[in-house]
Amino acid sequence: MITVLRTAAEVRAWRGTGRAGLVPTMGALHEGHASLVRASRAENDRTLVSIFVNPTQFSPDEDYRAYPRDEAKDLALLAGLGADAAFVPGVEEMYPPGDATRVEPGPVAAPLEGARRPGHFVGVATVVTKLLAIARPDRAYFGQKDYQQLRVLQTVARDLAFGVRIVACPIVRDPDGLALSSRNAYLSPAERARALALSRGLFAARDAFERGERHAAALRAIVSEHARTAGELDYVSVADPFTLAEQEGPVTRAVISLACRVGRARLIDNTLVGLALEEVS
Repeated sequence: MITVLRTAAEVRAWRGTGRAGLVPTMGALHEGHASLVRASRAENDRTLVSIFVNPTQFSPDEDYRAYPRDEAKDLALLAGLGADAAFVPGVEEMYPPGDATRVEPGPVAAPLEGARRPGHFVGVATVVTKLLAIARPDRAYFGQKDYQQLRVLQTVARDLAFGVRIVACPIVRDPDGLALSSRNAYLSPAERARALALSRGLFAARDAFERGERHAAALRAIVSEHARTAGELDYVSVADPFTLAEQEGPVTRAVISLACRVGRARLIDNTLVGLALEEVS
């Protein structure tokens, strides 16, 4: 049985003492989210999972209304994982009438997804700031797949002195390499097969780096050669893993990332080279 909380007041009453972990999600939960819950349970006395499709991080041409929602299925999954409580607020609970304050996350949010989805990271930073203020966790858990989001939230938590550790957790993939995503549900069987070119390109670039290839342009070209066969390639990036500034010439460490539209789904993925994910947490 899992405790379902609908209001900030209920979360604050539930919080109590002891170490608490928070796993913020937008629902449509899968094994990637499950890995975050397991990580939180291993490190904390209590684990709270939020389920909230945040309207402020969607632009007008994105899929807010179509975003998959299945509260009953999500709650059953969380109960099976041993999560202690789920915070499932309505929009007016998170954005009451007159709400106008927003969190501007700064330069780390400017390139890549930030450049292509104006306002997205303001929405992300704002809703996560609200969740941290409501739940007062010791740690909050986010996946590597949304790497820029991870770095944005680590930066916000540091700069605003939240005293919360933003924990980076590895990408969870299907056995064939496709990174798990709620948006994978949009893919037809043929589109899903094409989407495998995305991870193949990233893995090929990672392998080339490990064999000695260091030039950013060459690494981008390796990814692009594979990924362009998946669909409409938006970008391939070789960036500094902390600032996300694009790199040129020889690199010693980088996050190699991409975005590609495959059918209805816009998919993102990445890999780290020259450093381990633990160095980012």
